[in-house]
Amino acid sequence: MGFWKSLFSASEATAGTKPAESERYTTPMMTVGNSRVFFSTDREIDLYELEELCDAVGWSRRPLRKVKKAIQHSFLVVSMWEQRGTQRRLVGFSRATSDHAFNATIWDVVVHPDFQGNGLGKALMRQMIKRLRSEDISNITLFADPQVVEFYRTLGFMSDPEGIKGMFWYPD
Repeated sequence: MGFWKSLFSASEATAGTKPAESERYTTPMMTVGNSRVFFSTDREIDLYELEELCDAVGWSRRPLRKVKKAIQHSFLVVSMWEQRGTQRRLVGFSRATSDHAFNATIWDVVVHPDFQGNGLGKALMRQMIKRLRSEDISNITLFADPQVVEFYRTLGFMSDPEGIKGMFWYPD
C-alpha cells in the first residue's frame, strides 16, 4: 500500500486533530460575486433542496427516503451554502461512508452549475479530505464518471493505484 502512504504522508501531522467546534458546523469559505459561501457538516438538509441541486446538474432522481437514509448513515456529510443577505441556498454537497478506522469512500459530490468554475468543487473536496484525515482515515476512495476523472486527478486521486481494480455486484 505504498501509494496510500505516499499520498497522505504530507498530512500525517494533522491526523487525529479534530476541527474546532465552531468550524464543525458552519465555516465561512469565500465570496463569489455578491454571495458568501459556507461549509456545513449539519445533516439536517432539506431533501427537496438537495433534489433541486441534483436536478440542476442532470442527475437521475432517487427516492427521497433512500437519500435520507444514505445521509443518516454516512460517516461525514459536507454541504456548501450560498448566503445572500438573509437567504441561504444549497449550492454543493458531498458525503462519505467509512469503516471508522482505515477507509472512506466519497459519494455524491455535486456543485450547482452557477457555482462551477470558481474553485468551489476543489474546496469542497479539500474540506472532505481534511475532515476525513482529522478522523485518521488514510485510504480515501471515490467513483467518478468519465467526464470528471481529470477533476479528481488534479486533487491527487489516481485511477487503479497499484493495479487495484474496483469490482461490482448488481442484482439481476
